[in-house]
Amino acid sequence: MESSTNTYQLAGLDDLGRGFNRQIEMKVLDGTFQAVFRYERFLMETEPQLTEQAAVAMLINQLQERGYTQLRSRLQFRGEAYLGNQEPWVEHPDPEPKRTMARLWRTIRRALLQG
Repeated sequence: MESSTNTYQLAGLDDLGRGFNRQIEMKVLDGTFQAVFRYERFLMETEPQLTEQAAVAMLINQLQERGYTQLRSRLQFRGEAYLGNQEPWVEHPDPEPKRTMARLWRTIRRALLQG
């Protein structure tokens, strides 16, 4: 059985260096947690995890692999209760840079879009 539970806020820079601030929906399915992130036409869902924190960490890792940087998150809704600024931001440090083909392609794409 699937149900919706907590919602997190995620902010940072996307793979084109644009700032964003979006929600992460947390779904519960048979005692596991799945993070769901929507950004423009992009949708990412993590594999089910044992805890909400593990699902958020997996989502952060997947976004960082796609070139998202300076990510930070915080709990925004506990069930139906809006928490506003009550919860602290959790910073997610960028991984050490790697020269991969995907990163090289992003760099080239950014240069072409700017020029």
